[in-house]
Amino acid sequence: MQGPCARRGKFSKDQFDIDLDGGTVTCPNGERVAIRSAKDGSGLADFGAACADCPLRAQCTESKSGRTIRLHPDESLLSQERSKQKDPSWQQDYKATRPKVERKIGHLMQRRHGGRYARVRGTERIDQDFSLLAAVANFKRLATLGIQVPQLAFT
Repeated sequence: MQGPCARRGKFSKDQFDIDLDGGTVTCPNGERVAIRSAKDGSGLADFGAACADCPLRAQCTESKSGRTIRLHPDESLLSQERSKQKDPSWQQDYKATRPKVERKIGHLMQRRHGGRYARVRGTERIDQDFSLLAAVANFKRLATLGIQVPQLAFT
């Protein structure tokens, strides 16, 4: 889980109050600016002139034109998911699951499995090839764990 970050320890985006319904962003100093929406659903909050004489400017930006906050087209969904990540039960589940998943992806990328490079052409054939690779990796894991499939009786 990656926490919020900003350049050189400046204020991160999560320290700004983003009101998507009201179409505004408020900085830690209390300055409020409107969000300019783009055609793709993203947005931009430009503090520009408000940063000129702000006492928190050194903690916020080094840009001569002031701080700018960029908003993703799915910003509301992203903010909901970020707030879920603060829950201790979510963090515990994440820490328990992530190492296993990352390790398994690493196994698929090993040279002997060939997952790093496509061996065929075309996205459909590559998807099929990778699905087969994943199935083989799963069977290998089951064999390592000693799990056996009961014999089927054919009549």
